[in-house]
Amino acid sequence: TATLNLTINPSTTSTSTVTSCDSYSWNGTTYTSSGTYTYSTTNANSCDSTATLNLTINPSTTSTSSVTSCDSYSWNGTTYTSSGTYTYSTTNANGCDSTATLNLTINNSTSSTNNQTVCYGASYTIGSSTYTTSGTYTDVFTASNGCDSTVTTILVISPAITSTNNQTV
Repeated sequence: TATLNLTINPSTTSTSTVTSCDSYSWNGTTYTSSGTYTYSTTNANSCDSTATLNLTINPSTTSTSSVTSCDSYSWNGTTYTSSGTYTYSTTNANGCDSTATLNLTINNSTSSTNNQTVCYGASYTIGSSTYTTSGTYTDVFTASNGCDSTVTTILVISPAITSTNNQTV
């Protein structure tokens, strides 16, 4: 008589579905692209164990823009008044990092005062404006940097000089 005490140990399998940004490490391997991956090993009962990974890799995003503006520039809720490189970090539609870089050049507007005196009966012309009476006038031009150049002209018209010459002959 023979008695057999037989234990059948089962092989094991498992499946995982994972979504990750940029890369994912699984069982000692780092994956950077979407796909189905398997890992074979031995389970606690010394039988085959196969794990399957259904992996979706979503990329982080980056962008760079260069802007030139006059005096200030608003970007992503912040107003900048000086030139520089600025970074804004958020989350993209896939839930991954999104980094935007702004290379900003700020050109400043200018202003100046232009004091002028002309003789009675004369006029003063600046740009396309001609003035014939005393007063303060403001003209806006475009400077070489593309921004406003405001010129305030203070014009004085000298009064006419009259004289009386009484002579007896």
